[in-house]
Amino acid sequence: MKHTVTFEPDNVAIRVDKGTNLLEAALAAGVHINATCGGQGVCGKCRVMIEAGEVDSEKTENISQEEYEQGWRQACRTSVISDCTVQVPLESRGLRRVVAQKLDMGKAERKIADLETIPLAEGWQFDPVAIKVPLQLTAPTLQDNVSDLSRFSAGLRQQHDIENISVDIQCLKIMPNILRTSDWSVTATLTADPAPNMLLSQKDKDRPLKLVRMERGDTSEQNLAIGLDIGTTTICAQLIDLKTGRVMAERAEYNRQVEYGEDVITRIVYAQKPEGQKKLQSLVVSSVNQVIDELLEDTYTSKKSISCIAAAGNTTMTHLLLGIETRHIREAPYVPVANFMPVVWAADIGIDLPDCVQVYSFPSVASYVGGDIVSGILGSGVFQKEELTLYMDIGTNGEIVLGNRDWLVCAACSMGPAFEGGGIRHGMRADRGAIEGFHINPVTLEPMVITVGKKKPRGICGSGLISVLAGLLSACVIDRNGKFVRDLPSDRIRPGRFGYEYVLAWAEDSGTGHDIVITEVDIENLIRAKGALFAGCLTLLETLDLSFDDLDRIIIAGAFGRYINIEKGKEIGLFPDIPVERFHFLGNGSLVGSRLVCLSRGMLGEVERIAKMMTNIELSDNPSFMDKYMGALFLPHTDARLFPAVSKYLEANCKIIRSERKAR
Repeated sequence: MKHTVTFEPDNVAIRVDKGTNLLEAALAAGVHINATCGGQGVCGKCRVMIEAGEVDSEKTENISQEEYEQGWRQACRTSVISDCTVQVPLESRGLRRVVAQKLDMGKAERKIADLETIPLAEGWQFDPVAIKVPLQLTAPTLQDNVSDLSRFSAGLRQQHDIENISVDIQCLKIMPNILRTSDWSVTATLTADPAPNMLLSQKDKDRPLKLVRMERGDTSEQNLAIGLDIGTTTICAQLIDLKTGRVMAERAEYNRQVEYGEDVITRIVYAQKPEGQKKLQSLVVSSVNQVIDELLEDTYTSKKSISCIAAAGNTTMTHLLLGIETRHIREAPYVPVANFMPVVWAADIGIDLPDCVQVYSFPSVASYVGGDIVSGILGSGVFQKEELTLYMDIGTNGEIVLGNRDWLVCAACSMGPAFEGGGIRHGMRADRGAIEGFHINPVTLEPMVITVGKKKPRGICGSGLISVLAGLLSACVIDRNGKFVRDLPSDRIRPGRFGYEYVLAWAEDSGTGHDIVITEVDIENLIRAKGALFAGCLTLLETLDLSFDDLDRIIIAGAFGRYINIEKGKEIGLFPDIPVERFHFLGNGSLVGSRLVCLSRGMLGEVERIAKMMTNIELSDNPSFMDKYMGALFLPHTDARLFPAVSKYLEANCKIIRSERKAR
């Protein structure tokens, strides 16, 4: 159910879902309310008056009983349950009204600015990559003394209509004992096991199955899989119930390899040192083991229940996970050892799981376009659609895919870990306490921050960094080069160890006991990251004689929080200046594809088909890319023609803000 919230004195209305937090609604509407504690309710700066309608709110110590009865509330502790009118007093917004609202003509009716998610791949069937089947066999006699394997195979055929399986030698070694000590009642784990480069049809019901585990009794209800995203900065994982298809839990941890380099090139160099490759492989495996342990702890499940792993990562991460040479990935002509990796036993590469668990690695396309992008294209269904789509995966490496069901071209550029929190003084993942929503009063320069989980601010996540950078730019606090305007009358702008900085949260309002800031060095890193991605997109399009206007849709993938704002992304030059309706959000595309493979073994064939149909455009030695990259090191861009609407807005807004500041 939707309700309309009207904010006064701005006369701005927004449609939100029932139960939406009032501070979040104000942020989405562009209405500034002072808030420095992240929405936890302790700073007391977001006081508002409910003039009409009903809200669900708890009384806080910052509002007296008399004020509460009069209609005063804290926006961060209030939820919308009906159409309502909210008065934002001067003390909650600064001495003057938020200047940006003067650009609106009349009463603005808006919708909550959540980015629409896209429908996933179509045509797949729930047919898990690993199945567990119970069997009740009869004991052999002198009249029926066929081999144990023949008896087992006959039971599969008669009880489950499964034929033509292959058998792992380890299963043969334990089969006699398991059968006889279980009174011939066992459960078999069978996994899809296509040979590398074997293209299987999704409709092919005769695809091979392999016996990888035998257990006593009926354990068929305990059948789990793990979907992995092996990121350069972050390891993400999901625990999937293969009986129901349900995601039971999700976890993320930093990739411990970051100790030896923030990007793949640095790690490849380190891998050439004595024991370097072994060390990096050990670190990424230890990170995988950590997230698996956390998943199992969260769900009170056992490692014995896990049947398989589907792992997607960029080319370098996949090589390092499997302990394979990476040297030639970074040297011209940029050649990986293999694009299609064989299935391996998890225990053989150090993953702390039973020795019957297999790891399926997504195939890569080139040295810098890996299985994580193939996984994302699978999960998003781009390869099935007629619409011309630009797929952008925003992470330590910026990977781009352009095309549709008929053709796919791809490219990659190094962005660095800025949008994942790396290289940013107070950067962090989208975890509890991470600033994900930001607005600034352009006159008083007081912030409005919302954090993940409504906790005290501990740092800034990727979506928060976009919001902060766009807010500082549109409020004329930084110039187009990302440098702070140093004559503004606010103690929030100050010199620091890393140049000038803006204080997002004072120490007493933060969850760390220290000031949370964004520095000029942070902004430089963000500008370089967004510049690399935009230049890569522009180069790829121009290589095919296309422009952003030719696109039917843009899919944004990456571990961004729900506050990612396309308009703010356009303001800083991260996203192209085209209608917001063409943008769609996938989330962690690598995990989406990994989960899909676990749930539908027919998708294994589609994965290979996608990898084979993608054509890579190398950007590392492309002069056109370097020219476009240099042009993108500006907010939003040195060429205003690429951002006509954004440039017009910024110019008009800054004139109004400067006028307001002089009048103050």
